[in-house]
Amino acid sequence: MTGRVWGMLLVLCAAIFLEGVDVSMMGVALPAIQADLGMTTGELQWVVSAYVLTYGGFMLMGGRAADLLGRRRMFLFWLAVFMVFSGLGAFAGEGWVLILSRLVKGVAAAFLTPAGLSIITTSFPEGRLRNKALLVYAGTAAAGFSLGLVVGGLLTTISWRWVFIAPVILTAAILAAAIVLVPKDEPLERSSGGFDLTGAISVTAAVLLLVLTVERSTHVGAAQTIGLLTLSAALLVVFVITERRSRSPLVRLGIFASGPLVRANLAAILFSGSFFAFQFIVVLYLQQLRGWSPLQTGLALLAIGIDAVLAPTLTPWLVNRYGNVRVILGGLVIAALAYALFQPMALDWTYAAMFPSMILLGLAFALVYGPLTIAATDGVDGAEQGLAGGLLNTSFQFGAGVGLAIVTAVSTAVIGGATTPDAILDGYRAALLVPVGAAVLGALVIAAGLRRTSALEPA
Repeated sequence: MTGRVWGMLLVLCAAIFLEGVDVSMMGVALPAIQADLGMTTGELQWVVSAYVLTYGGFMLMGGRAADLLGRRRMFLFWLAVFMVFSGLGAFAGEGWVLILSRLVKGVAAAFLTPAGLSIITTSFPEGRLRNKALLVYAGTAAAGFSLGLVVGGLLTTISWRWVFIAPVILTAAILAAAIVLVPKDEPLERSSGGFDLTGAISVTAAVLLLVLTVERSTHVGAAQTIGLLTLSAALLVVFVITERRSRSPLVRLGIFASGPLVRANLAAILFSGSFFAFQFIVVLYLQQLRGWSPLQTGLALLAIGIDAVLAPTLTPWLVNRYGNVRVILGGLVIAALAYALFQPMALDWTYAAMFPSMILLGLAFALVYGPLTIAATDGVDGAEQGLAGGLLNTSFQFGAGVGLAIVTAVSTAVIGGATTPDAILDGYRAALLVPVGAAVLGALVIAAGLRRTSALEPA
């Protein structure tokens, strides 16, 4: 591999680092945004929800567009869109402008992320070299999310607008480097088969509705929730029928015949859901019950960022020695342990008592995130690498939404109308059972693949 190829990998890592930083910085800046723009709590949650909904909803369309229209073209175009709408958010004078900025940035990320991933999987040959590239890429993404918590706290002390200005500067530098280093590619399929617009619209609408329903389930009645779920299911039926009949489907349904791909996506949903649920409860615990500042909270979670060191160093060695499936399984077991160790949290808990969970979770991230990326794309035809990447990233986003919704519902139900610190703490402890259960279930899903692999091996 030439230096230019590794330079290209650096550019793609910078882009996914940007996406991770952008997501985590926003959570720290929300209180300052609310105070400055006079947004209600209901309006404020859409600053986050607009991004998550469009990111998760358009991911499959983004993955297929990379395969059909050209990966470099999609990467560069949507990187530019991401930059422009970050700038729009920086100068927003009203809440709706900020929400619009986040909505379009979510769409841009949905097209940008699978394009970048498929550039890597088609540029590096399958095997040890590609695994190394993917582990570096995944480790960079996780590091971006972890460091964004601290960076967001620092920037917000100057002005929340810097949470939008900083990505503009970073995106401009990445775009300039990408124009030079990302090689030109030809679309893998031409217009003879067409673009499956009906499939794209139906599955995007279905996923958007599904994520929206989960996100709003704790705020609306059962009748509305059931109605939205029914509509989402109907759209999925339309999608499946369309894909079965289309000459050039958005998602070739036969891709789900791959057991490793299906298990990787199920594990991604469960792992992402467990992590976001845990982080949400811990942030509330530290800030609402302990009175920690956003910067202090970010620094407390920074230990999770150890995965940025472990992912490109320890994880490749473990994957080469023990295999991908065993490494993922070990990571999910460690994640379950990390969540369980936080159960005894108290109103006077020291950071030393919290630290083991943070370190173990950083190790779990290093062992799970990158290897899942390998598992979800390994053995997939080159023409469907963008699709496979889109499926995986959809799973991560959907898992985050589901995890947040469930953990919120549990904590709210247990706390009820109580306002005492002890009652709130009981609600948080109950909610932390959600990430423990999700991690254990994820481990069982992966263990099924390990048993299947063992059964196929010759005696």
